[in-house]
Amino acid sequence: MIFIRSLIFLLLQIVITPVFALLALLSFPLSPLTRYRIISQWAKLMLPLLHLVCGIRHEVRGIENLPKQPCIVMCKHQSAWETLALQKIFPPQVWVLKRELLRIPFFGWALALTSPIAIKRSDGKGAMRQLLKQGKERLAQGFCVVIFPEGTRIPFGQRGKYKIGGAMLAASSGVPVVPVAHNAGRLWGRNAFSKHAGLITMSIGAPIETKGRKAEEINAEVEAWIENEIQQLPH
Repeated sequence: MIFIRSLIFLLLQIVITPVFALLALLSFPLSPLTRYRIISQWAKLMLPLLHLVCGIRHEVRGIENLPKQPCIVMCKHQSAWETLALQKIFPPQVWVLKRELLRIPFFGWALALTSPIAIKRSDGKGAMRQLLKQGKERLAQGFCVVIFPEGTRIPFGQRGKYKIGGAMLAASSGVPVVPVAHNAGRLWGRNAFSKHAGLITMSIGAPIETKGRKAEEINAEVEAWIENEIQQLPH
């Protein structure tokens, strides 16, 4: 049944995604925030479908910590689930992501219209300059900036190296960082086709102030909170 349910969900995605890609293309003349609100409806539709078809539910702890102003969201990356859930739970946002994702037919076209910060990973210093410049621009436009500090999806129960880029943007812009932990990887694993029924818990931490602080100090505090919080979530 897990295979059948996962297959049905995939087929629904294949049918629905081109429709939203077309809506995304039609939204091109609109403002960035308006485009985002239209395109993000795809993610908000996928979550109830995931519940209905695969039996994956979710709960949110720390909802009172949701930002009331543009901020930097630094989130654990274990699954494709959090890329959907963040769009439902948090205010309008842009993601820092690898440029190659924009080449995916339909999905990538729509993603490109959400004003992402699409970096070339191999261009170290150039990518950092782009992150700092475009990150500040997106914050000024009213977006939160979502960063997965480990840079890639890490299997559930494991820990990657927390890269400094998000903390450098926070230190240079002075906006708060909101740390996010979750346990999605235990039900929908890294690059996994199978999706197991159950409850995912997302925990949102209190905003971390960044004004006048060094990037290394901010990064260490974010990492400590996320990794400690994950240990408190159901395994």
